Amino acid sequence: MSRSAHPAGPRHADVLPEGHYTAPADDLNALDPKVWAHTVGRDADGVVTVGGIAVTQLAEEYGTPAYILDEADFRDRARAWRTAFGTDADVFYAGKAFLSRAVVRWLDEEGLNLDVCSGGELATALSAGMPAERIAFHGNNKSPEEIERAVRAGVGRIVLDSFQEIVRVAHVAESLGKRQPVQIRITVGVEAHTHEFIATAHEDQKFGIPLAGGQAAEAVRRALQLDGLDVIGIHSHIGSQIFDMSGFEVAAHRVVGLLKDVRDEHGVELAEIDLGGGLGIAYTSDDDPREPHEIAKALSEIVTRECEGARLRTPRISVEPGRAIVGPTAFTLYEVGTVKPLEGLRTYVSVDGGMSDNIRTALYDAEYSVALASRTSDAEPMLVRVVGKHCESGDIVVKDAFLPGDLAPGDLIAVPATGAYCRSMASNYNHAMRPPVVAVRDGAARVIVRRETEEDLLRLDVG
Repeated sequence: MSRSAHPAGPRHADVLPEGHYTAPADDLNALDPKVWAHTVGRDADGVVTVGGIAVTQLAEEYGTPAYILDEADFRDRARAWRTAFGTDADVFYAGKAFLSRAVVRWLDEEGLNLDVCSGGELATALSAGMPAERIAFHGNNKSPEEIERAVRAGVGRIVLDSFQEIVRVAHVAESLGKRQPVQIRITVGVEAHTHEFIATAHEDQKFGIPLAGGQAAEAVRRALQLDGLDVIGIHSHIGSQIFDMSGFEVAAHRVVGLLKDVRDEHGVELAEIDLGGGLGIAYTSDDDPREPHEIAKALSEIVTRECEGARLRTPRISVEPGRAIVGPTAFTLYEVGTVKPLEGLRTYVSVDGGMSDNIRTALYDAEYSVALASRTSDAEPMLVRVVGKHCESGDIVVKDAFLPGDLAPGDLIAVPATGAYCRSMASNYNHAMRPPVVAVRDGAARVIVRRETEEDLLRLDVG
């Protein structure tokens, strides 16, 4: 690979433009364990390795861009969540973060349940052998066909998202001679993101039935009257990338208040509370996520305290970590194509992927870290913006970060914490072909989702 330097771009902090970026680390070759999978390190030559395999070897065998997933790390995190919550609670992996048949099998083997939110995700789960009773089916607009497939399969719960869906699921279940376990998703007026929560009216969204105005109570009232439904609990989801438990505290108080009202009106104590997912991970060194055992302890104490205050039996808790399990387990490996310094601004580093394999930066203004992966360097740090090859000025992978000043075309760079949502939300924009997912474990690598080909693209074009 080329190691030639390029014309000087901005180097020192006194010439950096204004912007939101973290100062360069003392050692750009260091890999912060908070944002990388557990088996990631560097070999004696300075090349990044994962599961004992050098990324240069992975790039040669599987090409770039590629999602490199540490299977051992995935299993460790899944096991940590299962252990933290124990046998008195349920952990549902949120399949929307990333789902494949290999992942379904890992979840099954590690004892986790699975949350799906589309017919395609349900088909993937069933085809990989996940027991239907350990599947939860979400979604704000499930089609009659999807509902029928879920009920026929015997999924463990369907999460009802509207008054229409209460009737729709009941009708399908009754027509099949079944009684379908359901939870009712409510919006509790709390939205939590990272370190803050706002306990105001956040019912203005497409998900769930508002607690305000008695709508959630009416939904429970109607569902309890239908023979095709077995109402097992209430579902609440308050946000994403959450680091602070305060939002859960407010949400649990309001959910338990509804459970108390249900008991007082109907003489029924619902058996379950699902507090959703949204638990945060470290995308950069500035992020400080909580460990699964800390989260489990906090949620259990919150729910128990609220139920004791309402004189209710403590219901079974369930949670839905997706990003918190798969997010840190993978990184995206790119090859540098061009390096373009803009004097007094920053250096633009173009890679062979972009918004087609990671839309989150453009869509959510998400922040990521990045590291030179194919070697180490003692060059001075330069402020870079890692961009893709698509015909969009917003095609940004990493907005602002520091890389060594001798970065050159042909180098490999890696963006960590891309296990969640990147492959799930990948597209064929500009007719790009979606990258493969390569699972690495104990010195062996295998493709679990193959790279798309031109034939795949043209096969769907029947014109």
